[in-house]
Amino acid sequence: MSFRNFALALAAMMLLSAPALAAPVAVDNLEISTPWTRATPPGAPTAGGYLTITNKGSAPDTLTAVSSPIAKASELHLMAMKDGVMTMRAVEGGIAIPAGGSVTLAPDGLHIMFVTLTQPLKAGGTLPVTLTFAAAGSVAIDMPVLPIGSSGPAAAMPSMDMIKPQGTN
Repeated sequence: MSFRNFALALAAMMLLSAPALAAPVAVDNLEISTPWTRATPPGAPTAGGYLTITNKGSAPDTLTAVSSPIAKASELHLMAMKDGVMTMRAVEGGIAIPAGGSVTLAPDGLHIMFVTLTQPLKAGGTLPVTLTFAAAGSVAIDMPVLPIGSSGPAAAMPSMDMIKPQGTN
């Protein structure tokens, strides 16, 4: 097999084994995109959930609640650094989604915390989640489960730049 054919076969295998990225989901004037979570080791009590919510409407909305059948509780959280100390706290009153704007829930800021998991999250699977908004109502989504330590969907996708013949830059 030539190196080129080997590299193409390897790239195809990596793409097929990567978790599928979910298509954006719309509810009312809101669009939920790039949902994801990380796999958890056996016995881990919590997991984080991340996504972007875009409000295409002319009125604000608020993400007021989140739930999942595999977590006994789900909370909206904020992680922040203050004086070199990481703090995490529940967000009271929900997360505002401004009219014509978007909010990204990410590991280093606003996020969803799934508490008291009833089973581990496995890479390649999905986590069913229901988001509840003050105006738009509820919507069910599936969060792809990326490998432990993943920094997000873009990092989970293989790059052709990773596959180069020896001696090239």
